Amino acid sequence: MKKIFVVDDNDASLTATQYALVGAYDVYPVKSTAKMFNLLSRITPDLILLDVNMPLTDGFEALQILKQDDKMKLIPVLLMTATPDETSELRGFELGIHDFIIKPFSIPVLKKRIDRHIETDQTIKKSRQAVHSLANAIVRVISNMVESRDKVTDGHIERTQYYLKILVGELVRRGTYAAEMEEWDLGLILPSAQLHDVGKITISDLILSKPAKLTAEEFERIKIHCDEGERIIDLICNEAIDDGFLYHARRFAGYHHEKWDGTGYPRQLLGEAIPLEGRIMAVVDVYDALVSERPYKTPLTHKQAVEIIKDESGKHFDPQIVEAFLGIADIFYVFNSSIDTLTEAFTFAL
Repeated sequence: MKKIFVVDDNDASLTATQYALVGAYDVYPVKSTAKMFNLLSRITPDLILLDVNMPLTDGFEALQILKQDDKMKLIPVLLMTATPDETSELRGFELGIHDFIIKPFSIPVLKKRIDRHIETDQTIKKSRQAVHSLANAIVRVISNMVESRDKVTDGHIERTQYYLKILVGELVRRGTYAAEMEEWDLGLILPSAQLHDVGKITISDLILSKPAKLTAEEFERIKIHCDEGERIIDLICNEAIDDGFLYHARRFAGYHHEKWDGTGYPRQLLGEAIPLEGRIMAVVDVYDALVSERPYKTPLTHKQAVEIIKDESGKHFDPQIVEAFLGIADIFYVFNSSIDTLTEAFTFAL
């Protein structure tokens, strides 16, 4: 059942609206905007009926706060007032309301309006999900094309996706870099990381598939895949209407070989000057390289890989991200040991 917040400080109006809608919707009566925001921290409604004339913070002020929050700004809001005027209506629509409801209202008409707005909102959400799914499918095809050329690191992109999801989940749980990550749409960001090695598509097959350790000259050639990855994603961005998905893909591609102490490549950035996406990807990228077999090396054990990453905290890696990694390293081990059977458990829900 769809959830609706009815926000009104008038007891009689609040009760009448609640009883009129109960049965058709899951109604949450709220007597102040402060209580509405408290409830929003726990429940996301499908629609908000918000009275204009509220004590302390009125409907317009509450609406401004809602629209400044990425998590709440897409919730449809219907403003209610008993004293309509053109200025108020214009202000409401400028602030992003979906409709203006005049009190007293007809219950059947109110229900129809709510139905219409919820149906429209659901249609928009489905369209957005379809776009996300399409973007993910395109990225997966591109990343698979890149990996099909790189025989040395077979399966690397898929494995790092799973490790990345585990590590990001732990960072979120701990509240590490919470201010920055609260703006992230994980349904977009995590799949976009599949493009972190897209620049390798410009590297010669002779280098990518070389069954031996690279020469210094060959390694310098490999290093350009970060710049090339950014360039390729920029070309796509120039043709895209909404590049939010690609914005993060670009940061994964361009910065995952930077090092916390400034000795990485391609820009030798230091500490938090490295975008967070690159700092997180660096840990999962190196872990996978350490525990994977290569033609020129045998795989390290999980314990050995963890010790190396721990020792590189503050040098190669962001110390806070290493701390989070150490907290869930056992999950990496379980996943790495059972990758075939756990694949379905870590698929992305878009």
